[in-house]
Amino acid sequence: MKEEQKQASQEKSQVIENLEKIFFDKPETVPKKPCRTCTEFKNWTRKMTGTATKSNNNIVEAEHEKNISELKRVDCPLDSIELGRSTWSFLHTMAAYYPEQPTSKQQSEMKDFIHIFSKFYPCSWCAKHLQERLKTDVPDTRSSVTLSQWFCELHNEVNQRLGKPVFDCSKVLERWKDGWIDGSCN
Repeated sequence: MKEEQKQASQEKSQVIENLEKIFFDKPETVPKKPCRTCTEFKNWTRKMTGTATKSNNNIVEAEHEKNISELKRVDCPLDSIELGRSTWSFLHTMAAYYPEQPTSKQQSEMKDFIHIFSKFYPCSWCAKHLQERLKTDVPDTRSSVTLSQWFCELHNEVNQRLGKPVFDCSKVLERWKDGWIDGSCN
């Protein structure tokens, strides 16, 4: 179990490093004080406590992991990993329950929502990425299926940039609305 936790922690750290490489092309663009919603909790606490290190010292690393688990409360502000997971869950669920035949007004309002969302998303580099994407790829709001596919493709693009596996978009409604075909969600 501890090995799985260690691997998950390493994967999260890699995602953060990938995000920083993608969005911070110049060192001077990195904020002086780390933004909690732009940083994983573990890395944020290291930066805030001054324990950020590239050391391979397993004892220091193990002690830091122990301190992190003691520090982390469930009612704290979200870090970038938690924010991303919660946001994608919301967006995919919203798309799955979007009308099958939306009115012109509903289609327009959904496009407006996505554009406004991109301006106020708390993770600034994520917001900028979405804003850039919206310049060339208009959300497909013709139905819940097309909107769900649009969000799935967007999510997969982000996952690819972060070095994470992509999702089979043919199963997007099974995942976010109907439940798995094997009945495991019943």
